[in-house]
Amino acid sequence: MPSATHPGAELEIKLALPLSDPAGLARQLARLPALARRKPVHKRVDNIYYDTPDKALQAQRMALRLRRVGGDDAPQWLQTFKTSDSGDSALSLRGEWELPVPGPALVQAALQAAPPWQRLDPDGAVFGALQPCVRMPYESTAWTVRRRDGSAIEVALDIGQISCGQRSAPICELELELLAGAPAALFELARQIAQQIAVLPLAASKAQRGHALRDGTLDAPLRARPPQWGKDVSLRGMVQPLLGEMFAQFTANLNAVVHSDDPELVHQARVGWRRFRGALRLLRPAVPLHGLPAWQGLQPMQALLGALRDLDVASTQTLPGLQSAFVADDAARAAQWQAMEQAFQAATLLQRQALRRALQEPAVGAALLAITLWLADLARPQAWGEAQDMPGKTVRHWVSQRITRLHAQWKRALRDSSHAESQHRARILAKRLRYNIEALRPFLPARAQRWLQQATQVQAGVGAARDVLQAGVLARQLAVDQGLVEFLRGFAAGQAGAASALPGGV
Repeated sequence: MPSATHPGAELEIKLALPLSDPAGLARQLARLPALARRKPVHKRVDNIYYDTPDKALQAQRMALRLRRVGGDDAPQWLQTFKTSDSGDSALSLRGEWELPVPGPALVQAALQAAPPWQRLDPDGAVFGALQPCVRMPYESTAWTVRRRDGSAIEVALDIGQISCGQRSAPICELELELLAGAPAALFELARQIAQQIAVLPLAASKAQRGHALRDGTLDAPLRARPPQWGKDVSLRGMVQPLLGEMFAQFTANLNAVVHSDDPELVHQARVGWRRFRGALRLLRPAVPLHGLPAWQGLQPMQALLGALRDLDVASTQTLPGLQSAFVADDAARAAQWQAMEQAFQAATLLQRQALRRALQEPAVGAALLAITLWLADLARPQAWGEAQDMPGKTVRHWVSQRITRLHAQWKRALRDSSHAESQHRARILAKRLRYNIEALRPFLPARAQRWLQQATQVQAGVGAARDVLQAGVLARQLAVDQGLVEFLRGFAAGQAGAASALPGGV
């Protein structure tokens, strides 16, 4: 660990463990070839995190904690101050200042050795306002892996809980920290573990999750948060943050799906993945994608995610708006509608369970981790090979050309949108255009804003018709009363007719 007097940095990979049997994880890990001959170290850890009432540390992505290690007879206390990079990745590079302290009280003098703290609290006012806000007791089982190349990596399994007042949440995660050697050793060990143990990349630190629990936002859906671009950002400076934010939206919502039934999590996970794939398409001519990992291991999970989204949309959005039109104060029809709702609820429950089982498959985590590490590698100049960088002015011109080309492709699709299949293609292209314009708006001319509005309109109009049609398909699959199925078919036909009147002048 870095010392108290010298700033250091920790390079680590955080992985959530979505298994249904957390108690058996230590045994599973101990059987892995990389860990089988290493003696684990077990310890009881109790972390107490501090912040000001106005959340001064949280706002700066900083964390300050007191850690108690050991039993009541001989406890040890460590004070740790951490800063975080601005990324949204399971791979993190964090500044860290740590030292022993005599007891369960913060030591102000120790913080003055950290330049970030000096900038945050030059007059001591922040320190004076600090108070305990989150507590995290957990059991840690750690293995140290030393390799012939001189690298050393700590693998720590942490199982416990986060608590803040009356709120609590489980801790079940794996942290791999590079103690010595090159990052490649860390990446390789993570890949080996992910091939055999179900994992999900976890961007949020324990402190960040504790803050979210305090705020009541833990497991809340993560929506798009495009990076803020400077006018002179180069292509290499833009690509990794852009793709990283999109992929983080995907993985963060997947992590939350494990614990929450919120339908919006499923929606935002799919949005994140579509944004990521759409941006890859857009950037393909200029970005070295030859090393991009295959994601076949994600396809079964993606299919389950899509099927669950269809059920969620039908149950929570489409069908409630049609109930009164079908029932019309008829008791028999009301009973039919209630039976259909129950069938959809049962199917949704089964589909959500199937998705969670899929997230426990090692192939899913291995594919997600591979993409995470590929994204991290994009920050290295060596990853670009002989590809030339683009200065800011050239980037703006190139991005504008790519968006204009995508817009032209969408216009061609709109001209042939007289039937459901062609309308669906127009909708897909509208989504791709919308997501890319939203992410790259600072690089684009003013007319792109009009394109964004039109694409959003088409996406909504065609989407509404498609949603009713899909609800009818699902109702038929669930053996719902035939009269109800025909009602949904008829309504969908009317919606499709309205959707064919798509905007002109695009």
